[in-house]
Amino acid sequence: MKVTIIAVGKLKEKYLRDAAAEYIKRLGKYCKTEILEVDDEQVPEQVRKAILQREGERILRRIKEPAFVIALEIGGEPLSSEELADKLENLTVRGVSHIVFVIGGSIGLGREVTGRADLSLSFSRMTFPHQLMRVILLEQIYRSFRIINGEPYHK
Repeated sequence: MKVTIIAVGKLKEKYLRDAAAEYIKRLGKYCKTEILEVDDEQVPEQVRKAILQREGERILRRIKEPAFVIALEIGGEPLSSEELADKLENLTVRGVSHIVFVIGGSIGLGREVTGRADLSLSFSRMTFPHQLMRVILLEQIYRSFRIINGEPYHK
């Protein structure tokens, strides 16, 4: 199984880079994990649509077919950790060998990206900084693999 996270922007804070690196290391037992970063844009209010389109084009260029794409969106489907684990396990059973998670920038994801997604996933109705969301996502993917393998995890 290969898991790719495509994220708008870089992790700027050392503590976030360290946390992400730790989860990527832990995930090595279960899957090949890669992070692909695309440049983020400055966000003047009057050009939000154009920015979403440019960031979306960068994201879509990074998606390799036939990946199963999961877009993180506030309006997506809310899943528990166990439900996410079931979803990932079912994808594996169906023969999916590459899952791509997409994290948008500070203004979200454009329609081109959400339209390409096979699943829209919401972690909460709350808004999280997209840099922190990367660490949260990595932790939940790691937790999912622990659940799938019947290994203990913290509740």
